[in-house]
Amino acid sequence: MGMTKVKTPEQIKAMRESCRILGLILKELEEMTVPGITTMDLERRAAELCEKYKVRPAFKGFHGYPYILCTSVNDEVVHTFPNEIPLEEGDILSIDGGVVVQGMVSDSAVAVVVGGKTSDVAQGLVDTCIKAMWAGIRQVKDGCHIGDIGHAVQTVVEGAGYTVIPDLTGHGIGEEMHEQPYITNYGEPGKGFQLKAGMTIAIEPIICVGKPEIETLDDDWTIVTVDGSLSMQHEHTVLVTKTGYEVLSLRPGEKML
Repeated sequence: MGMTKVKTPEQIKAMRESCRILGLILKELEEMTVPGITTMDLERRAAELCEKYKVRPAFKGFHGYPYILCTSVNDEVVHTFPNEIPLEEGDILSIDGGVVVQGMVSDSAVAVVVGGKTSDVAQGLVDTCIKAMWAGIRQVKDGCHIGDIGHAVQTVVEGAGYTVIPDLTGHGIGEEMHEQPYITNYGEPGKGFQLKAGMTIAIEPIICVGKPEIETLDDDWTIVTVDGSLSMQHEHTVLVTKTGYEVLSLRPGEKML
């Protein structure tokens, strides 16, 4: 895993386009997520949309991963294969995907409440995950430290009574899906790797209701909480700028918190 570099203007332009298309794809998948649909339905639609926009899916084939999307439901944390199990009202789902444009990778995940209604605990988890991501993003600027981002995420998550899963992190991104540094969801302000304008990173709080211990299932990919508690991930690809940040993977109509 190489260190993320300051991107050239041409690379940033390609990243913007990669992220823009990913935002369009995730927006459509989010809107079609209703009770009765399966995550494999989302996968099939993602394949059609990648073809429509003439982009290569970034996840499929990455270290042997067999699908375009990771679709993690309820106690599934990350890296879950799409399947034919119908989603039910009240399920919580993270749809995680990425595409490649001119060699530049995008990565984003959207937190979805199936049917729009769920338990107070599950809704709080989803809302906190989204809020924590934006708190982390707001720390981004030329010269900021990874610890600034992680501390902001951790403060929101733990302040709401939820748990950061420390083993799973965000990352640098660009020519590769995962570049260093790791963007942890915990940390101390002013500590850790210092970001520079022109770098691109993926900020993704990965949190749960219960204890932070996780395990990988027999498919060697799906990660779940050991205690069976609900988990959530929400993610954007962000460009570090001289004055702050640019969220590259915004979905149409998405509000910045």
